[in-house]
Parts: sequence; C-alpha cells; structure tokens
Amino acid sequence: METQVNDLRIDSRLVRELLVRFIREECQKVGFHKAVIGLSGGVDSALSSALAVEALGKENVHCVLLPFKTSSKDSLDDAGAFVDKFGVRSTVIDITPSAQPILAREESMSNVRKGNVFSRLRMIMLYDLSAEENALVLGTSNKTELLLGYGTLFGDLAHAINPIGDLYKTQVWQLAEFVGVPGRIVKKTPSADLWAGQTDEADIGYSYAEMDKVLYLLVDQRMKTDQVVSQGFPEKMVRDLQKMIVRSQFKRRPPIIAKVGHRTINVDFRYLRDWGA
Repeated sequence: METQVNDLRIDSRLVRELLVRFIREECQKVGFHKAVIGLSGGVDSALSSALAVEALGKENVHCVLLPFKTSSKDSLDDAGAFVDKFGVRSTVIDITPSAQPILAREESMSNVRKGNVFSRLRMIMLYDLSAEENALVLGTSNKTELLLGYGTLFGDLAHAINPIGDLYKTQVWQLAEFVGVPGRIVKKTPSADLWAGQTDEADIGYSYAEMDKVLYLLVDQRMKTDQVVSQGFPEKMVRDLQKMIVRSQFKRRPPIIAKVGHRTINVDFRYLRDWGA
C-alpha cells in the first residue's frame, strides 16, 4: 500500500481564513480583543503574530521580545524586521536580571535546564503583560513540536489559544510565506535560541521535512510502524518518533486529577456542556 504524503501541502488561502477567524472568535467569545505574543525571531511566533494582526488589528497585538544575554543578535534583528513590516506594538524585555539568580544557584546546570528556566521566565513576563493589557496570550507551538513534546511545560507550551498547533512545521513554512512573513525568517534554520548554536533538528536528531512525513502517516493516517517503514522510512526513525509521541503525552493534556467524587474536573465535568451552553 502506498500513501502519498504530499497531503502536507495546504490550501494556504483557506487555512489563513480559518485561523484568522479562529483567533477573532476565540478571543471575543471570552471578552478579549487584544493579544500578547512572545516574538522570538523564528517563523512560528512570526506566523502567529501575523495571523493575530489580521484577526484583531495591529494596534491590538503586542509582540514582546524576551532575550537573554547570550541570545542571538540575529534573532532580535529578525524579530525587529517583523515588527517593522507588520507595524505591531513591541517591547523588549531582557530576562537576564531575572534568570541570573536562578542560574547562580547551581553552576553545573545543564543547557536543557537553563533553557527551561528561560522559557518559563518569558511566560511570566507575557502573562503579566496580558493581565496589564486585558489580553490573551497566543501560543506559537506547531504540531510537530507538540507531538514530539519539544517544548517546556508552563513555558512556551503555556497559552490561552494556539492558532498554529494543528500545522506541521513544513506547513507553517508554507503559510508564513503566503501571509508575508519576511523571507529571512521563513528561510532561517529553526532554533529556540536557548543557547549558542542550538538548533531544533540537531536536538531531535532528524529533519523537519522527514519527521513531518512520518508523523503525518503515524498520526493523521493512523498507520502502524511496519506500514510507515514500508513507505521507505528508516525503522529506527519511525520508532524513535513513536516513543517521543507516547512519552510526551503528559504535555498535551491538562494535569490528571484523581477521581474521588461524582463530577471530576477534566474527567466528567467539562465546559461548556455543564453550563447549558
């Protein structure tokens, strides 16, 4: 059996309209008209920001640049290029003074732990601004990252709504180019910029182009391992990605609550049904 993975090509015009409407409706239904977004200089946050501008108006979108002292200057420049092109409000908040006392507690802290600290401090800043401005925090994690658990709980995975969470990375690139995100951002090597020289694909061990094809077959097409391997993909890669999906499930769901009573939150008590909506 052969399955074409060119299904990863999207109708950019249709998806754009759907996501713009999603942002506008999800914000307005809970009484919000503004959005706050952490703008990293990467394509994911740029796409979320561009869609928010179209949905809410540039005056209602606040992009926040949150560098650490070791952050790449190129990332700041790329974020600045986006701000200039889309005319959004922007603020630069250096997280170095907040991070240093935490890092100083343990000199041997790994890069992964440091990255988690940076990510969570950035979300503290975003949520504080969201409270000040009566705005929602928009998410910037794509489907590839979410499936593989490539993100920090209560850091970059924290948000009120996420317009791009059902787009694989390769689809994010397609849509970002379509909506006019600067080419230098679309074409740059993906990196969370958590430490010098860090790249997504080096961390995970595979390219987004190949991972997206495998994930599409495993998740969207619900294929078994041997079926995906029969499509020409290395068995080790398929099994590695499967394990990452399974092991990161806890990041994709609300915290599990032990059931004691008759109506347990996130088990059998859920909005909106329970309020007659």
